[in-house]
Amino acid sequence: MQPQQILFLAILAVTLFLFVSEKLRVDLVAMLALLALALTGILDPREALSGFSSEPAIIVAAVFVLSSGLAATGITDRIGQAIGRAAGGSEWRTIAVVMPATAALAAFSHHLMVTAMMLPILMRLAREQKLAASRLLMPMSLAASLGTTLTLIGAPAFLLANDLLKRTGSQGLGFFTITPIGAVLVLIGTAYMLLGRWLVPKRSGEAGSESYMRLERYYTELVVDEGSPWIGKTYGQFREHFDERLQVVDWLRYGMRRRNQQADSPLRQGDVLLVRASPDEIASIKDEPGLSLHAVVKYGEQPKEGDGRQTELLGEEQLVQAVVAPNSEFIGRSVSSIDFLHTLGVVVVGLWRKEGWLHGELSELKLEEGDLLVLWGRQQTFGKLAQHHGFLMLMPFQAQKRTRKRAPLALAIMVASVVAAASGWLSPQIAFLAGAVAMVISRCVGIERAYQEIDVRIFVMIAGVIPLGLAMEKTGTAAWFADILSAHAQGWSALTLLLVMFASAALLTQILSDAATTVLLTPIALAMATTLGQSPTPFVMCIAVGAVASFLTPIGHHGNLLILNPGQYTFGDFLRVGVPLTMLIALATAWMARWLWMGGPLLPFGAGA
Repeated sequence: MQPQQILFLAILAVTLFLFVSEKLRVDLVAMLALLALALTGILDPREALSGFSSEPAIIVAAVFVLSSGLAATGITDRIGQAIGRAAGGSEWRTIAVVMPATAALAAFSHHLMVTAMMLPILMRLAREQKLAASRLLMPMSLAASLGTTLTLIGAPAFLLANDLLKRTGSQGLGFFTITPIGAVLVLIGTAYMLLGRWLVPKRSGEAGSESYMRLERYYTELVVDEGSPWIGKTYGQFREHFDERLQVVDWLRYGMRRRNQQADSPLRQGDVLLVRASPDEIASIKDEPGLSLHAVVKYGEQPKEGDGRQTELLGEEQLVQAVVAPNSEFIGRSVSSIDFLHTLGVVVVGLWRKEGWLHGELSELKLEEGDLLVLWGRQQTFGKLAQHHGFLMLMPFQAQKRTRKRAPLALAIMVASVVAAASGWLSPQIAFLAGAVAMVISRCVGIERAYQEIDVRIFVMIAGVIPLGLAMEKTGTAAWFADILSAHAQGWSALTLLLVMFASAALLTQILSDAATTVLLTPIALAMATTLGQSPTPFVMCIAVGAVASFLTPIGHHGNLLILNPGQYTFGDFLRVGVPLTMLIALATAWMARWLWMGGPLLPFGAGA
């Protein structure tokens, strides 16, 4: 063994220890490994920093921005709600609908974002249909991971595998090269969860400790503006239009509850609708043509004569939520009698109450201990309000504004990016980078939110682990490992070798990320394919799929961690479900890879294995 190989293995061992122990963040560990390789002379500065300009890093960052554009315009919400409607009320139908649909979404977006989007939808569906949440969340999370195997951009592992193949002079992967394998895996995963759902325990699940501050049951009031397109339209048309976004509770005219609330009754200017809405909908009302938050129109834009206080709230406003404290001076008093605007400088635009159903005008509602108020005001006002003894706590209102009128444009940009990359008209990194820039320029997503949505840890980690793969190949360490493996694999069939590649990645990805696993094992696969005189693509693909589609433990994928508490799962639940599924996926992946790139049989009764 050469000195440089020993030095590289020492750096690799320390890097793996830091990755596994989690003593430092993964992106910081990747940067330390990069510096170590450069300072020891294993890689020159250009090689060490090549990951930052690499195709995988650029595509991952661009896909985050594209996904945020779809979320900001409400497209992902609509898709999720459509999936929820199609799921129906039975467990098997929900699984049969949710898994393929979730996989399709994950093929063009980040799987963790898809899991986070589907989580509240399935939790609500489970409550309404009286289904066990645990029976729905795990299939959904598994489908999100399986969906990443449908396209080249589905997971960083495939982008890295493609990059490493190109660096060796091999033909790279096309946008849909892996789709046949991914489609088979999605079908196997869906069938497995339908037939084996009894393996998943029945638990109702819980929304999590943050659910009190992030609910979809806030009450607020909308007013029909002057010149609104809703004037003359019927009450039924309004409810149908906002069916999935708002739940209409009451209809007020001239401050009084309408007795005749028939579907064919027309709306008028000034009508007030008491609705239950999500935080995102409350934050997005300003962009809804012809509708406004009633409290802002009533108080925020009509200061009293002679009042020296600046009450214009629009422009620099922000939403904050406050809890009415025990023994608060506000308990038993109505919102209007407290006059929040002139006593505290804020407007009450929404309210959440643990129990009971609200009717009538929000301003006449008497407050109770524990009520959660949504307040509209300016930042400097909230700084003072935080010290008020009438409130138990003051927290930011967790909401994302939706620019739904730009939804068609956002969808067109996403489709154009995929078509440009898949057709070869533009290279994938340029196609998706152009799409990300178009999302921002067209204001489908704000520049600040676009930056916020990019997971810098993943970007930096990818840029940092790419040099590890280069160093493994440059020092000859990959060839050394491949020679050892080849010496023990004499006489093994191609299928067995591919299964070994998958198993190695499946085990290593339980303690490392899919990106790190792919970068470390791909050079060994490339060297072994060269030794055996085989195409490197099937070996590399088995490693990449093994890194993203193995479900042995809940710590192997971030999506599994996201559903762990809501589904009340245990470590054993994932082992019981994941081990048989991973074995099926391993066999299917190796079989398909052999058929696609090594001329093996497609059917089990074909020519020898």
